[in-house]
Amino acid sequence: MSGVVSVTFEDDIAWVRIDNPPVNATSVSVRQGLLDAVEKLHGQKLAVLDCAGKTFVAGGDMSEFDHAPAEPHLPDVVQAIENSETPFLALMHGNVLGGGLEMALGCAWRFAAKGTRFGLPEVNVGLIPGAGGTQRLPRLVGMSDAIDIACMGKVMSADEMRALGGIDEILDGDAKEAARAFARNLPKRPVALSLRDVPAFSATLFEEKEAALGKRSKGQQSPFENLRALKWATEPFATGQPKERKRHLELRQSPESRALRHAFFSERLVARPAVIRNATARDISHIAVVGGGLMGAGIAMACLGGGMTVTLIERDQDAVNTALERVAGLIDGAVKRGKIAKAEKAEMLERFTATSDYADSAGCDLAIEAVFEDLAVKQAVFKSLSAQMGADAILATNTSYIDPRQIFDGIPNPGRCLGLHFFSPAHVMKLLEIVKMPDTDPSVLATGFALGKRLRKVSVLSGICDGFIGNRMLAAYRREADYLLADGAQPHQVDAAMREFGMPMGPYELQDLTGLQIAWANRKRQSATRPVGQRYIPIADQLCELERFGQRSGRGWYEYTQGNRTAGRDPEVEALIETYSQENGIVRRRFTDTDIAERLMAVLANEGALIVNEGIAENTASVDMVKLHGYGFPRWRGGPMQYAREIGWTRMTDIMAQVASESPGSWIIADRPDGM
Repeated sequence: MSGVVSVTFEDDIAWVRIDNPPVNATSVSVRQGLLDAVEKLHGQKLAVLDCAGKTFVAGGDMSEFDHAPAEPHLPDVVQAIENSETPFLALMHGNVLGGGLEMALGCAWRFAAKGTRFGLPEVNVGLIPGAGGTQRLPRLVGMSDAIDIACMGKVMSADEMRALGGIDEILDGDAKEAARAFARNLPKRPVALSLRDVPAFSATLFEEKEAALGKRSKGQQSPFENLRALKWATEPFATGQPKERKRHLELRQSPESRALRHAFFSERLVARPAVIRNATARDISHIAVVGGGLMGAGIAMACLGGGMTVTLIERDQDAVNTALERVAGLIDGAVKRGKIAKAEKAEMLERFTATSDYADSAGCDLAIEAVFEDLAVKQAVFKSLSAQMGADAILATNTSYIDPRQIFDGIPNPGRCLGLHFFSPAHVMKLLEIVKMPDTDPSVLATGFALGKRLRKVSVLSGICDGFIGNRMLAAYRREADYLLADGAQPHQVDAAMREFGMPMGPYELQDLTGLQIAWANRKRQSATRPVGQRYIPIADQLCELERFGQRSGRGWYEYTQGNRTAGRDPEVEALIETYSQENGIVRRRFTDTDIAERLMAVLANEGALIVNEGIAENTASVDMVKLHGYGFPRWRGGPMQYAREIGWTRMTDIMAQVASESPGSWIIADRPDGM
C-alpha cells in the first residue's frame, strides 16, 4: 500500500485519502496506492475519495513526462475506480484539474465544496488528457461545454459544473458528515460514464468551435488536438479511449509540449533567483509613484489592485488632476470589464491620492519613479524623495534604458535602490524586470519579487546593461529586421513572416503601435557609443524626421486612415527603402518567410546567449520568460532559447554565422550558454 494513499474503514464506508503535497499530483505512488485501495474494498457500501491539504488532485506529475510511462497507468486506475464493486464518491475541494478531474469522472458521484474549480488544463502544456478526460467529460456535461473546457482551457466553478450536471452536490459545511448522510440513504448507482452516449449536439458544433479556436490559437496546435480527441467520444468508449491515450503519449514528445512545459517550469524557476533564496522580503503597504502618465498611472493601478495604498506625485496641480482622472478611468475600465466588482471601486479610490508635494511621500515603504527618460529629471526625483522618505525606504526606477547607477548617484544608502522595470500598460502586462545594482541588498531584491507576486507579475532578475534583458534583445531584433529591409524585404513581408511564426504582430506593426519616438531618442543617445564598423540603417530615423511616428500620427511604417488602426502599405515608405538600397549600392534580393523568421530568431537567441554569458540574466529561462511575458513571444514555442534548444544550437549558430557574414562587423556570435 502506497504511503501517500490511505484507506480507513468506518462501518460500511471506506475512506480513501490521497496525501501527496503540495497538490496531490497523480504520481506513480498515488496511482499504485489507489489501485491497492480498490483491491482492499470488500463489501463496503460506499468508498469516499478525498484529498488532504488545500486541494483535491490538481493534475499530473509533469516531471514524469520526459520518461517512459510507468505502471500503473492512470487510465487503468480510473477504470478500476469506475469498475469497483464498491461505488466511489469523490469529495472534492480546491482545484480538480487534469488527472484529478479524470479520477472524479470515474467515480459514481461527485460532491464539491463551495469555491471548487474544475478543468482539463492539458491543452496549456501542449497535450490532450490521457486517462479518459476527453471521452467521459462530454458524456457527462455535453459536447459544447466539454470543448470549452478541454480545448480552451476554461476553468469551471462549482456552480457552473452543478448547472451542467457535472457534480451532484455543492457542500457548505462538514464534507465528511455530508458523505455519511449520503451513504445512509445511498441512491441507485448511476450508469458508468464509459457506458453512456454523448448527449445530442448541433451538427455544426465542431465546425463552429474549430473556427473559434483558429482565431485564438495563434499557431498552437494542442487546442485542435483536443477537439480531434473529443470527436472520438462519439465512438464507443472502448474505441475512443485507447486513441486518446496513444495520442497523449505521442504529444508528450512534441516540440510544442516540451516548449509549454518549459514555460511552466521556467516561471517557477525565475521567481526564486539564487540571490534572494536566504533573504527576507520587507512588508510593503504604502507606495509612492512619481509620474502620472500612462506608465505611472498603470503602475498605480497595478498597486491598487494588489491591495496597497498609493500616493501619486506629479509636478503641478494640473498634472495632478490629469493623473487623478487617468487612474479613475483605469478603475472604471476594470469595473466595466468585470475585473473588479463595483463595490471595490470606492475602496480602491480611498487608497489612492495624488499630490504635487514630495512631502506626502514621507512614511511610504517604497517609491517607484516613472517619469520621462531623462537622466537629470530622474536624478531630481530621487533627490526629492530621499529628502522626504525614511533612510531605509526602498527607491526604485522604472527606467527602460538609462543606467540606474547614474540615476541613483549620490543617494544615501544605495543598498535600498533597484530597478523595477514595468511594461506598458503596467496594470496589464505580466512582466516585471527587477534590476540589481552592485549595492542592492538581497532583502530589497526579495521585496521586489514579493511585490511582483502580489501584483501577479512574472518577475525576472536582470543585471545592468543597455536595455536590460528585454529591450536589449528587442534592439538586436529590430536591427536585424532593418538589415533585412535594406537588403531586399519590405515591412509587410517581415511582419507577415513573424505573424506566421506565431508572434502577435511583426516588428514594424509593433513600432507603429507603440510609437517611433522613444526608440529614435534612444538611438540618438547611443550614437556616440555605437561600435565602430557596426552597420547602421537610418530608415527609421528618416521616418521620424518626416514626423511619421506611428498610429497616433496616422503615419509610420504604414499609413492609417482617419480613426482606423488598420495598417495599410505605404508606397512612400517602400520607395524610401528601395532608394536607400540603391544609394548604398545594395543589390536587393528576395527573402522567404522562413529566411526572415530564421534570421530574426537566430539574432534573438544569440543576444540571449550573450546576456546569459555576461551574467546579466541568471539563466536561459530568464531570457525566455522576459520574451514570453513582455514581448508576446508565442508561449507554445517556449521562448527564443527554448526554440534554439529545439532546433539545435549548432543549427542556430550556423544561421547566425550567415547573418554575421551579411553585415560584417555588426554581430558577436555567442558561445553556447549553460543549459543549452
